[in-house]
Amino acid sequence: MKPFTKKKNTAKLPGFGLTLGLSLTYMSLLIFIPLSALVIYSARLSFADFWAIISDERVVTSFRISFLSTFLAAAFNFVFGLILAWVLSRYDFFGKRIIDALIDLPFAIPTAVAGISLAYIFSTNGIPGSILEKFGIQIAFSKAGIVIALIFIGLPFVVRTVQPVIAELDKELEEAASSLGADFYQIFGKIIFPSLLPALLTGFALAFARGLGEYGSIIFISSNMPYETEIVPLLIVKKLLQFDYRGASAIGVTMLVCAFALLLLINFLQTRAGRRKKN
Repeated sequence: MKPFTKKKNTAKLPGFGLTLGLSLTYMSLLIFIPLSALVIYSARLSFADFWAIISDERVVTSFRISFLSTFLAAAFNFVFGLILAWVLSRYDFFGKRIIDALIDLPFAIPTAVAGISLAYIFSTNGIPGSILEKFGIQIAFSKAGIVIALIFIGLPFVVRTVQPVIAELDKELEEAASSLGADFYQIFGKIIFPSLLPALLTGFALAFARGLGEYGSIIFISSNMPYETEIVPLLIVKKLLQFDYRGASAIGVTMLVCAFALLLLINFLQTRAGRRKKN
């Protein structure tokens, strides 16, 4: 007589087919179809024409400015976003709720408002700008202004991604390491940071992706000069205003491919960091 074995319930949740279909339809209408149309339109160009557009010195300079500024801003938020998330999660102080609410301010206000505000503050009319001018430092209408704007809009992504992870950290592990003679830097480097690294990389990727497509805040704080402070989204808009749809589509596809490749790399590093944490 065969022993009784309970069969596993492998039935799918009710409504799985409907929700999957709605999700795919939603993603197709908002993501896949528009991006496919962009790729198909740019495919009309011959390789020689496509290469002539994207290898133009002005276009290459715009790509360099966009990617470098976005990387610097995301790297800054990687460090100081972690510090801010740590302070908000581990300490109680006067005004904590106000600061915590201000973190989400870039999500709530239009990017144009942020750009105008930052341009005024860091110009010679603003207090920080007038002080920096005495030391020969110019923020507004320069490449530094682009980085400042990207830091402003990217900071919430890092803080809000890391903050819940910090709140869920097991403090008993830190106390046990401290009782064994480890100092704060050893505890942070061996216990805390490996646990936070996947979330930090996620926040970095979100801030980086958001910064690449930023337009509204940068055009007000930057001088928008070709070969100097002209970013790729602004160059695409200029091409469209000149009815150069072929040039705009070629630059857009190149931007899409570069951004997708970098996000895949960051995702790979994030997955690798998560595996190390489990091991």
